[in-house]
Amino acid sequence: MAEAKPIGEVVHWYDKIGVAVIKLAGALKVGDKIKVRRGETEFEDSVDSMQLNHQAIESGKKGQEVAVKLSQQAKEGAAIYAAE
Repeated sequence: MAEAKPIGEVVHWYDKIGVAVIKLAGALKVGDKIKVRRGETEFEDSVDSMQLNHQAIESGKKGQEVAVKLSQQAKEGAAIYAAE
């Protein structure tokens, strides 16, 4: 099975609030399940909310940098994949 293409990459991590800024390479919407992978570390999460320029949005598209709250730490450079 071919490796899925990442739909984004973490470009900034806000540790105190547990929020990742993701530069999107594809569409992402609230309710999507995602996989966060960096090196050997991987976890799944669901997108419960998303912000663009501090405004809540329902979906993001390629080229945007959106903020998403995650349940675990995601460092800069982590790849974001759509989870099954």
